[in-house]
Amino acid sequence: MGKKILVLVSEPISGGVLKEAIGGDKAEEAEVLVIAPALNESKVRFWASDPDGSIEHAEDVVHETVERLDEAGVDAAGDTGESDPLLALQDAMATFDADEIVLATRLGGELNWLEEGLVDEAKARFADRPVTHREID
Repeated sequence: MGKKILVLVSEPISGGVLKEAIGGDKAEEAEVLVIAPALNESKVRFWASDPDGSIEHAEDVVHETVERLDEAGVDAAGDTGESDPLLALQDAMATFDADEIVLATRLGGELNWLEEGLVDEAKARFADRPVTHREID
């Protein structure tokens, strides 16, 4: 088995996106864990503690992403995470000591408010391993 890759996604990604981010052979040899944070779409829903829709969306994102990765020949498993993407990463790292982290976020103008500043903060917090970022449509 190759490296352990932790992939944080806000929307489903294809195997092509992951292969582009880390390299095709590396992706196909890796053990991949996909985490989708339960992002609240609005601050009102966040402060109202209304996570149901966010959790359901995160579950759908994980399921679709894992299915797409498997179809592309990538060994992947997945789970949902906390609404704070950095906390979701930290929680995942507690049980899946990844060699590398890939962040797949929406295009800059369409970022969820919880994703703002995520890339720089993740690179600072996990400076002991590569953190790669890809924007997705």
